[in-house]
Amino acid sequence: MKPLIFALSIVFALGGVSAQTPDWQPSPGHTQVPIWPGAVPDPQPVPGPEDAKTTGKDDLVAGKPYVWVKNVTRPTMTVYSPTGKNTGVAVVVFPGGGFEGLAIDLEGTEVCDWLTSKGITCVLLKYRVPSLPYDWHCDCRPNNGLAKSTLPLEDAQRTMGLLRLRAAEWHIDPHKIGVLGFSAGGYLVAEISTDFEHRLYPAVDAVDKVSCRPDFAVAIYPGHLSLADNSFALNPYIAAHITRQTPPTFLLQNEDDHVDRVEDSLSYYAALKKAGVPVEMHLYAQGGHAFGLRRTKFPATAWPQLVETWLGSIGMVRE
Repeated sequence: MKPLIFALSIVFALGGVSAQTPDWQPSPGHTQVPIWPGAVPDPQPVPGPEDAKTTGKDDLVAGKPYVWVKNVTRPTMTVYSPTGKNTGVAVVVFPGGGFEGLAIDLEGTEVCDWLTSKGITCVLLKYRVPSLPYDWHCDCRPNNGLAKSTLPLEDAQRTMGLLRLRAAEWHIDPHKIGVLGFSAGGYLVAEISTDFEHRLYPAVDAVDKVSCRPDFAVAIYPGHLSLADNSFALNPYIAAHITRQTPPTFLLQNEDDHVDRVEDSLSYYAALKKAGVPVEMHLYAQGGHAFGLRRTKFPATAWPQLVETWLGSIGMVRE
């Protein structure tokens, strides 16, 4: 019953979507780079070709529509360079979307606009998502908290390796590459922060011999980290991989988030603390879910400033 309810909620949520385009393209001056040189590993069928749609008037965030990308089978990364002084820091951004689609601007390009204005290179990952109709037990998403999201994690591992190997080309410090994700993308942040010792796919080239461990991690309203309603038990797949090598982590969530519960952040925070991993968490009573960087009346909307301060406190940027 739960998979059906989830699927129907996505259908109704996207009922007002309009303005279909063949696939998503970044703004002029930016180019998507395929992260795989040939066939992607573990290919999975999807209902149709990739497309991008702008939501309608019934599906707005902070009074504005957003772009929803679905049926992604050819993952890409788009590099956004700093607009001023370059700090050498880079952040790979994972938009959310329940591993069913990607809120590519709300939790992607708008994040890059903020990061590049702060001298940070932003790398937007368009990772694989299957879109409707999909199998709840597919390798694209966590299987009710008991498995990994194989396809997105493969894409994330590959992207981190690419950035490290080609860091000089993009004027990046290879020791200052972090990840930032929202909702399902926040779960992907936890996955790559804990499961980085071995690639999930056979090595393709030199990229896959470079470490894919993030140097820091930011998860905003992450999902899938706790097991069940009212449970503080951490997803056992994540729990099994937490060590002292898990990177410093920043967590933020609202207590009235009814999509990804506050227990998701709380369970991960407690496990990181127990393992001796530096972690900072911010919880707020109100603010809901899926607001990205868009300004609202709630305190959590100021989270980018908190992240900027935190990056200084862990030595990634100068305070």
